[in-house]
Amino acid sequence: FELQLRIKRIFDIFFGVILLVCTAPFLILIGILIKIEDGGPIFYSQWRSGIGAKPFKIIKLRTMKINAEENGPQWSKRNDSRVTFTGKILRRMRIDELPQIISVIKGDMSLIGPRPERPIIEKEIKDKIDFYNLKFLIKPGLSGWAQVNYPYGASLEDSKNKLTFDIYYIKNFSIWLDLLIFFKTIKLVINASGSIPKK
Repeated sequence: FELQLRIKRIFDIFFGVILLVCTAPFLILIGILIKIEDGGPIFYSQWRSGIGAKPFKIIKLRTMKINAEENGPQWSKRNDSRVTFTGKILRRMRIDELPQIISVIKGDMSLIGPRPERPIIEKEIKDKIDFYNLKFLIKPGLSGWAQVNYPYGASLEDSKNKLTFDIYYIKNFSIWLDLLIFFKTIKLVINASGSIPKK
């Protein structure tokens, strides 16, 4: 198990650097489009829970309107009016997640693993979902078994369902499973599927 984790870390750094270099020109173009649309910031940061429930900051491309959470954090939903025109495209293609490669290279995340949730959201769901803390046994990922098998989560029920996939991943972790998820993620991005909330 320890050997596979070390191999996983080598893969994270190697493919993380390649992805960051290859997508950098694309990210610059997207940044210009975000700026042109409403003049707001290109990136925004959020606290997420990592391995051992340790909080860390991620960077994402901004897909929502300025001050979208002035009334406090809330679940995203289908046809969310807070999402910008450019943001809808970025979310459908999952491109808004690309800056998180920096967190992968730093070691806060892995390319593959359970998706990290916001601590403020977890306060609401930890006590309502059995075995939720099992998610913290392994580094969170840019993509994961839940992401390639279940639509975008936007409710307590979705979180329960996605946790079953995360537990399966942790229980059956292997480099081969990571490779399967990696290629399934590429397929989802190409098909622009699975990124829209059901409700």
